[in-house]
Amino acid sequence: MGAVATSSANALMHRTARFALVLASLVALGLALWWWTAAHHHTRHELVLYGNVDLRQVDLPFNGSERIAEVLAQEGDHVKRGQVLARLDTNRLLPQVAKAEADLAAQQQVVNRLHRGNRPEEIDQARANVDAARADAVNARAQYARLRTLSDSSSGRALSREDLDSAKAALDAAEAKLTVSQKSLVLELAGPRREDLAQGDAQLQAEQAGLALLRQQLKDAELLAPLDAVVRSRIVEPGEIASPQKPAFTLAITDPKWVRAYVAETDLGSVREGLKASITVDAFPARSFEGWLGFISPVAEFTPKSVETSELRSSLVYEVRVFVQDPADELRLGSPATVHLPLAGGGGTSNTAQRNGS
Repeated sequence: MGAVATSSANALMHRTARFALVLASLVALGLALWWWTAAHHHTRHELVLYGNVDLRQVDLPFNGSERIAEVLAQEGDHVKRGQVLARLDTNRLLPQVAKAEADLAAQQQVVNRLHRGNRPEEIDQARANVDAARADAVNARAQYARLRTLSDSSSGRALSREDLDSAKAALDAAEAKLTVSQKSLVLELAGPRREDLAQGDAQLQAEQAGLALLRQQLKDAELLAPLDAVVRSRIVEPGEIASPQKPAFTLAITDPKWVRAYVAETDLGSVREGLKASITVDAFPARSFEGWLGFISPVAEFTPKSVETSELRSSLVYEVRVFVQDPADELRLGSPATVHLPLAGGGGTSNTAQRNGS
């Protein structure tokens, strides 16, 4: 009887111990679940994006084909807008410019003469020619009249017909010469025709255009930096033949710079263009750069393939550009960067790590 009581007590103790162990396990599991929930489901005050520094680049070729005389910039040089980077040989172009300038000067004188009209001396000469022709015509008319009177009288029977015809021809010639001189005077008084003026002006404009083209080619012989930048690649050397299809330099534009990152579709409502941002890079861990969200792509895309997990790769994201202020030009193209975007009101719930690609 005593043995049975002892066995029952032992069984009760075992059941109590098992119950206490299960209860402790449930409490521990609950605490762990609460801790994980608190750590991963908290109210966010900022959105963290991961991306890379990006900037614009310019492939800068010459605008003509000629032998390169000088290359004045090296890789890594900081160049200013308008700075000469290289020059072409202009030994064949300079004589063409000089000839075009001379042709233009000559045509300008032709146009000036046409617009000023005839000189007073030329008009006076035309009037003198008319007076001389008129006098010759009067004299020839008087001579013809005298011979004709003699031929009609009895005293002029010896006058030959040939003499009378010669006098008549001389009169006709004198009158024709008078008419020509009068017409010449009219032309001198009228001046150049409108068509001649228009032709001279058009030819002058053609000469001006040809000279302007040659001067532009001479100006294009100097390759200028279009803006402030850094020389990333020097592709040509002196002695090579330049070509508009072959870049001479590749320039990296130092302003603006931006961080190219991606925002998950679920976080799209938390960001807007103009939102201030703070950017950090691995090269300067103790510093942050100010910036702002300047662009949000209107088109969704899949996470870039550099994100290797299938879960993240299948998610839709939107490219964003966070412009960054870097007056000292310390950020380098392609550098990994972390972007901190403050969220208004601290709203939003984080379910997983940010899904961003480089």
